[in-house]
Amino acid sequence: MRAGSVPATGPAFFTYPGEQGILERVMTVPPWVDLLDDTIRACATHERHDLVDRLLDRRAGLLEPGRRVVVAGYPGKGKSHLVNALVGAEVCPVGDDLTTLAPTFVRHADRPTPVLAPSGHSPREVGLPRALLGAGLVLVDSPGFGAPGCPRTTRALAVLADADAVLVVTDATSELSALELELLTHVSRLCPTVLVALTKIDLVPGWRRVAEVDRGRLAEAGVVAPLVPVSSVLRAAAVRSEDAELNKESGFAELIGCLRRDVLADPARVAARAAAATSGMALEQLITPLRAEFDAGLAPTDTRALAEWQSAGRRVERLQRESARWQTQLADDVGDLLADLDFDLRERTRRILREVDDYFDAADPGTVWEEFGDWMHDSLTAVAEVNSGWLVERFEWIATRVARQALPGNDVVPNELLRALGGSWHDDLRKPNIERFSPAQKVFVGLRGSYSGLLMSGLATTLAGLPLINPISLGAGAAFGARSVFEERGARLKRRQAVAKTAAQRHVDDFFLRYGKEAKDATRTVHRALRDRCTEVAHSLREAAAESARVIKTELEAESARNTARLTQVRRDLERLLALRTRIEAAR
Repeated sequence: MRAGSVPATGPAFFTYPGEQGILERVMTVPPWVDLLDDTIRACATHERHDLVDRLLDRRAGLLEPGRRVVVAGYPGKGKSHLVNALVGAEVCPVGDDLTTLAPTFVRHADRPTPVLAPSGHSPREVGLPRALLGAGLVLVDSPGFGAPGCPRTTRALAVLADADAVLVVTDATSELSALELELLTHVSRLCPTVLVALTKIDLVPGWRRVAEVDRGRLAEAGVVAPLVPVSSVLRAAAVRSEDAELNKESGFAELIGCLRRDVLADPARVAARAAAATSGMALEQLITPLRAEFDAGLAPTDTRALAEWQSAGRRVERLQRESARWQTQLADDVGDLLADLDFDLRERTRRILREVDDYFDAADPGTVWEEFGDWMHDSLTAVAEVNSGWLVERFEWIATRVARQALPGNDVVPNELLRALGGSWHDDLRKPNIERFSPAQKVFVGLRGSYSGLLMSGLATTLAGLPLINPISLGAGAAFGARSVFEERGARLKRRQAVAKTAAQRHVDDFFLRYGKEAKDATRTVHRALRDRCTEVAHSLREAAAESARVIKTELEAESARNTARLTQVRRDLERLLALRTRIEAAR
């Protein structure tokens, strides 16, 4: 590096002839304005008022004279020092303990006009009479990036959102980090015109290797941006000494050439690309939800209603299946109940008949019939009451089982009918015709028996020479008469007992037939009432489930019609937005 003589005109010697014609104003509206306006109208149509406000602000900024080049990067990379070196003045504070907290706008002015902001976080503007700035360049020293979400990062991103071009600053002390590559990727999406400055090459002897590695990493990340190695220290020294050769060695001549070529040579193109990038990002926020909605086929949004409709349909089918099942179950249970009822009644009446047989084997019906009649009435009444109570309990169990299995939550037990089941026995025992052994009959039987005894004994004693009527024959006749009376009395007792047993059995059979018939009739009546009640409840449940399914189906059909119309509208909106995105890509 060598020093040489340069004109004493300050930083102006770093320009080239013909730059005054670069910023000629075009009175017609640029084509990108229509593109941005169409995007604004699309955002307004989709009620994204936040995007509308953002695009309107961006439109106003792009229509302003001059192109903003935002100098961005992480702290400690020499960002503010580079801005000072570009304009040849200490307009931004630099130092190890100083960090840019608010953006600084450096514009062209006929004379230096520093304007200090009242707040430390508010933007400040500085005016300088520099040819580079006069060519339409506005340099913006942005706050350094920090942790995601911190206020300094938020302010830096806000400045980047209004950039026409971005100059990302890194240094040669290390290769591009993952965070810096992520920043460059994000910046290239926000603003297509991107440059990279590799600072501090005066401190790193192997900066050329770092530059080559960084260019390779930019290519791998898909970031299209020229990388220019620079030294702000050499640039400041060249400005102070007005040494052109030293200025070239600092790399700033190449950097300024890139700014003139990529930004100032065609500012309308830069504005169009910036507008296209902003429109594209806004448009993606409209397209993404619409595409997701369209790809999903607009499935019914009310999945709960669909599940309820399917559940109602399954419930109708289940109730139809269970209707036949519980009717069969009820018929089987009632059939079992009637069989058990008949067996229980027969077993109890047989037990009574066995007691009757045992009782009349010893007792004389003629003397105990009234007492026996009371006992028989009480016994049959007890059988009727026990059988009736058992019948009611069994039927309650059947009805509860049917209701629990077939119709849960519904009371189908007809209690008023259950109370009518069975009853007591009120038919009195008829007294049979029991013959009596009267005194006259006893005398007649005794005489008949004594005659036979007298005659046989008299004939036997005549062989001994005694007369036919003698004391022996008279005694034998008396004995035979007494025996005949005793035997006739016993035979008559047996006949009376047999008649009493027959009468008692006939009475019990009548009880079995009549009471059994009444109990069975009552059981069938309750069975039919229970079946009709269950059928009524089941029918009402099926009707309610079917009506619910019909209502839900109608709602789903209406929703499907709305979804179809919405799908058509989404398709049209997507087609319009995709056509607008095609125009945007062409502008980029």
